[in-house]
Amino acid sequence: MLWLGVYAFQSLLLTVLYLRHRRDATPSAAVNDGQWPRVAVQLPIFNEQHVVARLIDTAAALDYPADRLEIQVLDDSTDETTALAEARAAWHRGRGVDVRVLHRPDRGGFKAGALAWGLTQSRAEFIAVFDADFRPHPNFLRRIIPPMLARPDVGMAQTRWSHLNEDYSPITRVQSLALDGHFVVEQTARSRSGLLINFNGSGGVWRRACIEEAGGWQSDTMTEDMDLSYRAQLA
Repeated sequence: MLWLGVYAFQSLLLTVLYLRHRRDATPSAAVNDGQWPRVAVQLPIFNEQHVVARLIDTAAALDYPADRLEIQVLDDSTDETTALAEARAAWHRGRGVDVRVLHRPDRGGFKAGALAWGLTQSRAEFIAVFDADFRPHPNFLRRIIPPMLARPDVGMAQTRWSHLNEDYSPITRVQSLALDGHFVVEQTARSRSGLLINFNGSGGVWRRACIEEAGGWQSDTMTEDMDLSYRAQLA
């Protein structure tokens, strides 16, 4: 009962903070064409044959200077996903998109291991991460990078998720409602109140220096996103 009371108090507090700050202006910043930093988009996948082509297509459609954007398909797959990813990446390379399918010698560390290994293959200043079931909007980087450039003290930015299959079933509707509550109320309340927020594993951008100063991705936990978030906050 004690823990339930603590959870209820936290939820009430975050709701109050959200109501207090929900109309606060969102900071904006302009970036000149020559000032866009290099960004690596990391797509960690494992046996995602049904969605890998869509994932690569949407990442390749991101509106960002081509000479400052690289896409890493971090492929640990053991099925036909690899061939599908290679074919789609080759097609986009023919259009001038810097997209590579990268394979590790082994799957050590799983997603955290793949993200950490991909970081060694890039010199990008900012790192965006999308899971296989995501479809980033073309203007994603254009919207998220400028505020981070304007605030050098910001090490990570997490965006709200929307839902492709919200109306598929009662279960998906409940899941969508729960996620909306987390992003709209909790994350907004924390961010606009000057409190710390967590990375949700996908749909966000990290400053490379923040990852490295926090000790990098570590695979000794099943929640590598929360683990790195806490270590970054303590660094």
